[in-house]
Amino acid sequence: MITGLSHRTAASACALCVAGVLALTPATAAAGARSKEPAPPPRAAMPGPSLLYHQGAQVRPHRGAPALPEVSALSWLVADADNGNVLASDEAHRALPPASTLKTLFAVTVLPGLPSGLRHTVSYKELADVGEGSSLVGVEEGHSYQVSDLWHGVFLSSGNDAVHVLASLGGGWQATAKRMQEKARSLGALDTHVVSPDGYDAPGQVSSAYDLAVFGRAGLHNPDFARYCGTAEASFPGDGSSYAIENTNRLLTGEDGVAPYPGLIGIKNGYTSNAGNTLVAAARRGGRTLVVTVMNPQEGGGFAVYEEARRLLDWGFASAGLVDPVGSLDGLRVKSAPATAAPVAAASASQVPDDDSGWSGTAVVAGLSGLGAGAVALRLRAKGGRSGPG
Repeated sequence: MITGLSHRTAASACALCVAGVLALTPATAAAGARSKEPAPPPRAAMPGPSLLYHQGAQVRPHRGAPALPEVSALSWLVADADNGNVLASDEAHRALPPASTLKTLFAVTVLPGLPSGLRHTVSYKELADVGEGSSLVGVEEGHSYQVSDLWHGVFLSSGNDAVHVLASLGGGWQATAKRMQEKARSLGALDTHVVSPDGYDAPGQVSSAYDLAVFGRAGLHNPDFARYCGTAEASFPGDGSSYAIENTNRLLTGEDGVAPYPGLIGIKNGYTSNAGNTLVAAARRGGRTLVVTVMNPQEGGGFAVYEEARRLLDWGFASAGLVDPVGSLDGLRVKSAPATAAPVAAASASQVPDDDSGWSGTAVVAGLSGLGAGAVALRLRAKGGRSGPG
């Protein structure tokens, strides 16, 4: 015999059991619906882990993929700028002096906070520490410039004088270096150590082909960055009149016997005696945008950096659909923490292992709750049977 209290308990428990079954039903139906969809490729066929820290050239070709071109650079990388997939690389994380390609990180960090129409009169102090032998655009003390003029000086003439003025507007030289370092870390660029924001040779200042590609790709998301880095010619304010300046990226301008690259978006080149020739370049063709980095070619003279970048871009476009990625430009990026705490049910569901069963985590939690209530009811019934008259 079951007491009245036990009857009520059992009834409530059974109701919970029904709720649990109903909670499981949508997940089961969804699993059935998904079973009609094409099956995912076998796990063994999926691309393997990142190869970007491996030594030597790295590529995962399919049958019919073009062979990698001959490249003499100490480090290089070619990636899809849209999804971040690295298509091939060689010593991608090798720490090397970046020269003026570090100005990509400077622009990614400073450019968004300075309105392009802002006008500023340059002081002597802002130009006092420009490194000897630096590339200059011709910024003059006492002259007034728009911020857009100074960015043209950075991207076209690689003007360290323009960088110093913009860094002053952005909070100062050391503060800018610190901000650049923080920005690099937030983008997952862990090889970069910033000492001089203009890329001028300094002890300990290094970056990598991987990091520079990350900076170039990030910059292209900013329309102003993309416009500046792709400008071939501009007028720069001078003493009494403006004068023409030309981009030193030969793949963009076609100067010095270097043929311009079709679809080139631009980005940034650099050179110092310590770093050699360096280049970050992006181009668009057939709906795809590629970004390449070439650091310090060992053969072919001063313009080899452009020809090696050309060969890598050609290879990347020809390899569409014929290679699996060897890594990702997003692979080391800091993941943003959620703004608010996750709901309790969602947090519980996240602890359920992904076994490809097709059951949703919420349904599993609800179902288990119902089944647990049923077990409690049975326990109470058994207890009630033993305590009542025989």
